[in-house]
Amino acid sequence: MRLLIANGYLIDPTQGVNGGKDLFIEDGRVAGLLARGEGVPESAEVFDATGLVVAPGFIDLHTHLREPGQEYKETIETGASAAIAGGWTSVCAMPNTDPVNDNPAVTRFVIEQAEAAGLANVFPVGAITKNSEGRELAEMGEMKRAGVVAVSDDGRSVPSAGVMRRAMEYARGFDLTVVDHCEDRTLAGGGVMHEGSWSLRLGLRGSPALAEELDALRDCALAQLTGARLHLAHVSTRGALEAVRRAKERGLAVTCEVAPHHFTLSDEAVRDYDTNTKMCPPLRSLEHIEAILDALRDGTIDAIATDHAPHHADEKALEYDHAPNGITGLETAVGLAFDRLVHEGVVNLERLVELCSVNPAKIFSLADRGTLRPGARGDVTILDPDLEWTFDASRSKSKSRNTPFDGWTMRGAAVATVVGGRLVYRRAEESLATSY
Repeated sequence: MRLLIANGYLIDPTQGVNGGKDLFIEDGRVAGLLARGEGVPESAEVFDATGLVVAPGFIDLHTHLREPGQEYKETIETGASAAIAGGWTSVCAMPNTDPVNDNPAVTRFVIEQAEAAGLANVFPVGAITKNSEGRELAEMGEMKRAGVVAVSDDGRSVPSAGVMRRAMEYARGFDLTVVDHCEDRTLAGGGVMHEGSWSLRLGLRGSPALAEELDALRDCALAQLTGARLHLAHVSTRGALEAVRRAKERGLAVTCEVAPHHFTLSDEAVRDYDTNTKMCPPLRSLEHIEAILDALRDGTIDAIATDHAPHHADEKALEYDHAPNGITGLETAVGLAFDRLVHEGVVNLERLVELCSVNPAKIFSLADRGTLRPGARGDVTILDPDLEWTFDASRSKSKSRNTPFDGWTMRGAAVATVVGGRLVYRRAEESLATSY
């Protein structure tokens, strides 16, 4: 299998490449970067990327694929299909399935289902504690041997500092990153949106920013004590970002991600009680959005992750207080990042590639990814920064439609996705492409 991606504008921060280069992939791996017009290697298929940006494959650190146990919301195949349609060559599957991914059998199942689908790469994330109940540590070593790339009780913060300390010490021994959903539930108090002026106006119970910030401060302190690698999921508040910033200044192995909805929508979006604006952490006030934008500019935020959380329509049709948290995000994340970050001058294209590819690969130690160096995996995201398009949720590749972005027009999108040297998605065809 030989593929030449020709005439594109190639961006690879790992090599300091930012300009016109052709990319040659052979047998699933990068064979080299060629000068523009150097020629077509013998028997290679050619993808003409004129006017497009060619980047190392985008990696989503935070995806909920629901399988096993909740296949009515999403399956590994449908989630992977949504991923490649959104430009993500790899997704990291969170463990809050049914049963929870807290053992090697579930880990192997996820990997096998992903291989059978043959679409995006799927890297399982194992649970920190058994059944994600926050009490007894899961068998991290066995899960690591089975294929997990990190551990998390995502959707639930580890409530005990003592358990979290032991988890970090244990994970460090297996060279695993610990990912935490920061939320002190005793402070959150069952809140269904951000605590502030809008929660008062709407008569909805609010969750204060401090509920996230206290856990973030605790986790950073424990990272200093244990020397573990810590990654904070979907950071949404000024105080949590400041905790990460200070941890980085102290040289700690602390990273964080932000989800596009948290830099796109504020808590005012809840005003119509649309349950597609209900998520955890909740949409925050404008001051927190400004803090996120500042942290994207100064490098405090390491990654953009979708937090893709599909739910059945009947579940989201409940009253706001009772509807589940979460929205789909795999197909809108790149468009929102272009629209709200690149075209508004918050970050440039090279920084976007770092946030979506280079840094995620480093955070979870995904070897030979996040780069287009010779020998690296042939995973490529091809982007059109100026494409104007409208998201139609009814045509989503995901099994679920719970999104506040239905009907949104955006500028910029992924237009083709290459996984292991195979063109698995091309936007113009609106279908999975035949493998080379």
